[in-house]
Amino acid sequence: MELPVLPPVRPMLAALVRELPETPGLYYEPKWDGFRCVVFRDGDELELGSRNDRPLTRYFPDLREPLAEALPARCVVDGEIVVVTGEGLDFDTLQNRLHPAASRVRKLAAETPASFVAFDLLALDDRDLTAEPFARRRRLLEQALNTTPTRVHLTPLTDDPDTARDWFTRFEGAGFDGVMAKAPDTPYQQDRRAMWKVKHERTADCVVAGFRWHKDGRGVGSLLLGLYDEAGTLHHVGVASSFAARRRAELVDELAPLREGAFDEHPWRDWASADEQAGRMPGGLSRWNAGKDLSWEPLRIARVAEVRYEHVQAGRFRHGGRLVRFRPDRDPASCTYAQLDEVAPAELTTLFDEVRGVETR
Repeated sequence: MELPVLPPVRPMLAALVRELPETPGLYYEPKWDGFRCVVFRDGDELELGSRNDRPLTRYFPDLREPLAEALPARCVVDGEIVVVTGEGLDFDTLQNRLHPAASRVRKLAAETPASFVAFDLLALDDRDLTAEPFARRRRLLEQALNTTPTRVHLTPLTDDPDTARDWFTRFEGAGFDGVMAKAPDTPYQQDRRAMWKVKHERTADCVVAGFRWHKDGRGVGSLLLGLYDEAGTLHHVGVASSFAARRRAELVDELAPLREGAFDEHPWRDWASADEQAGRMPGGLSRWNAGKDLSWEPLRIARVAEVRYEHVQAGRFRHGGRLVRFRPDRDPASCTYAQLDEVAPAELTTLFDEVRGVETR
């Protein structure tokens, strides 16, 4: 492969902000909920790179043909791999595509084909475009990309903050993370937070049903969270993590009284050694990092935590939550799914029909 920009590329990142930036001249895009992917194409050679340098090519053979049809013969394109269903983006199905068995990869590629959404152009022919301003890269991407293939899209773009706010609200039910904001004069800066993202955030009171040790083995790395359904079954809905070192150590002492005899009547005790549903239960293996230790320690069902989360998909927090505070005033039995906001699905075709681009300077 001979391209002016070669793998690995560390994608440009976004800083989280609480309010939509409204500086005149900014561009806005939907924030897609999938796998970040930089596509390298040099004729018949095609490579899909992830944000952590792990190649994605073998997992998505179904994208080879549509990408070959949609992309110029020699280019590097930044975008997102997603799985689109009738109810929106399905991240759980997308994550299941990361399977070690080649036969399973082929089966899933046929049953749940992926799509690619392009939003930046890093190289075209022999030109390295990373030093060019975003507005020029976007204009060249619009000219170069063939969106006739049904599973390759150009992300919508607008310079109207009111349209961006409408996307933020209306398309949450379709699985979107939020909205991106980009300055028109920004070069492509690998691994730097040179743009902005606004994401949905809410809080919920959750049962603290267990924890995982931090990777250094000296503190609590994450709390395992649960919510009860209408039948009284406690479901694992995600984790709360990102504790400072001092707080990790404090949590060891705070949770110690709940560890004794925790498995005796624990609702998840049958999951202690299960691994056949990787990633769907506290003790499963990570599909993204098969070497990651996801073993966990049970706690007696006695503590409630208020947790900040972004959105729920398939009954689980899509991203890891953050601990706001413990709630000694709450009974764990009162922590049910009923407290979560229900967001109606939205038709993705509406979004693509609305704004395909603005005049980029």
